Amino acid sequence: MHPPSIQLLRALRSSVLGTAPSRLCATIPPSTTPFPYPTSPFAPSRRSNSNHARPTRMIPRSHTPKPTSRDRGPPSKEDTQTDFAALNVLGNVPAPTTAIDACLDTGFHLNSGVKITGGDGVLLVGGEAFAWRPWKAREGTKDGMLNAKGQFDVDEEAWGLLGLVWPRPDLLLIGMGSSVFPLSPETRRHINSLGIRVDVLDTRNAAAQFNLLATERGVSEIAAAMIPIGWKRK
Repeated sequence: MHPPSIQLLRALRSSVLGTAPSRLCATIPPSTTPFPYPTSPFAPSRRSNSNHARPTRMIPRSHTPKPTSRDRGPPSKEDTQTDFAALNVLGNVPAPTTAIDACLDTGFHLNSGVKITGGDGVLLVGGEAFAWRPWKAREGTKDGMLNAKGQFDVDEEAWGLLGLVWPRPDLLLIGMGSSVFPLSPETRRHINSLGIRVDVLDTRNAAAQFNLLATERGVSEIAAAMIPIGWKRK
């Protein structure tokens, strides 16, 4: 059997479809509605800007109306308010008897009522107060306490009491009068050899620091060596 010819196949297809193959594509009318574009949060919208929010006009700070009253209303009756006066954890701790109440030109007034006058300094160790004159320990220096380099340098005899007490304090505060001078390496080395750290301040600040630390840590941990603020260097 011979295969059908091309003309026969075309005639059969035309009779079934009822139209010519070249006119099949023309039977679908073109759409009049534009194809919608997909919207994306990262792509600009193609819609009209008529519905967009208008920018808000900033009001200058100078045009802001001032409050007519500073009244904040009635005080709160809540019992959960913070009492800042109660945050002082050392408020109920009694001050040590060797706490310094006043620094004078010629001496000191202690919390125990003891008054050290006459131009003497004071050495506070282990809850006890001792008259202290470090400028008398070394002769031949500028004023008994400063060396040629302007450093606070006194003889080891001035610290003899620190080597006798036990337990020894952890920190020694030195109040150098109305001014502060660097501590000589020899004096610092000798105090450190006793296992005591040292800090230098002027007498007023050293007294305030001693009162705070002695109350917090105890008089056995903190010692002080104070020179009167009115002591005159020669």
